[in-house]
Amino acid sequence: MLSLYVPILGLFALGAAFALFSVTVAPFVGPRRYNRAKLEAYECGIEPVDQPLGGGRFPIRYYLTAMLFIVFDIEIVFLYPWAVTNDALGVFGLVEMVLFIATVFIAYAYVWRRGGLDWD
Repeated sequence: MLSLYVPILGLFALGAAFALFSVTVAPFVGPRRYNRAKLEAYECGIEPVDQPLGGGRFPIRYYLTAMLFIVFDIEIVFLYPWAVTNDALGVFGLVEMVLFIATVFIAYAYVWRRGGLDWD
């Protein structure tokens, strides 16, 4: 019974060895041409500015984007098991999934209408 887990443990060991090797060797084989631009923080193409701690409010678009991400994340989490057991669920599973996707589409339309997908 334990022999069934040997390939999985081997894969984990191979992944850990590759990660450790990559982190260890990178400083020795990578380029060392540092300049001021490379050492600065990168903020999605926007110049970083100093801001007081705890100050300022986040725009509503930030929260709408976060909600949209969560909605589609949850949709994928529910769609994958449904796709795997699609044949066993039959018509009932199909109707439930259509209702679920319709609900997600309503949330998507709401975010779209509120301007959550517009990048100014």
